[in-house]
Amino acid sequence: MSMRNALLIAASGLAMASAVAFAAESPNFGLVATPEEIASWDISIGPDGVGLPPGSGTPKQGESVYAAKCTACHGEKGAGKPNDQLVGGQGTLPGDKPPVKTVGSFWPYATTVFDYVRRAMPHNESKSLTNDEVYAVVAYILNLNGIIADNDTMDAQTLRKVKMPNRDGFVTFSRGK
Repeated sequence: MSMRNALLIAASGLAMASAVAFAAESPNFGLVATPEEIASWDISIGPDGVGLPPGSGTPKQGESVYAAKCTACHGEKGAGKPNDQLVGGQGTLPGDKPPVKTVGSFWPYATTVFDYVRRAMPHNESKSLTNDEVYAVVAYILNLNGIIADNDTMDAQTLRKVKMPNRDGFVTFSRGK
C-alpha cells in the first residue's frame, strides 16, 4: 500500500468518526423524518394553486399585518429600495434601463406570491404567519400594485383567479412536466 493510499484511508476513518460523533451530539441527525415533520415543510403552492390552505384576507386586514411584520424591510406601502421593493415597476421589463422587478411588474402568479410569503416571511420569523395573515398580506400587496380592488377578499378560490400583469412573460406552467 502506498503512503498516499494509507493517508486517504486514515483521513476517511477520521471523517467517519467525526460524523458519528456529530450525530451522537445532534438530536435527529441522520434519522428518517416522520410524516409529521415532512408535512410541516411540504407546503409548496404552484401556479395552479393546488394545495392552497383554508383562510382568507382583505387588503385592509393585510395593511395592519404588513405594518407590524413587513415595513421594517419592505418600507411603507412596499416602497423598499433597492432590492426589497414590492410595488411599482410596471412597464420597466422591456427597455434599455434595468427593470424594476416587483410583485406587480415581474411575478407571474399570485399563488406563488402566497407560497413565498408563507414559507419565507417575515425574514427573521419565516413560517410564523397564519394562513389568514398570509392571504391578507398578499391581498394588501396585490392591492398596492393595482391588481385587486380595496374590497376584494383573497382565499383559495379567488387567489388562483388573479391575472398578474406579467403572467404572459413566462413559460406556461404545466404540473408534472
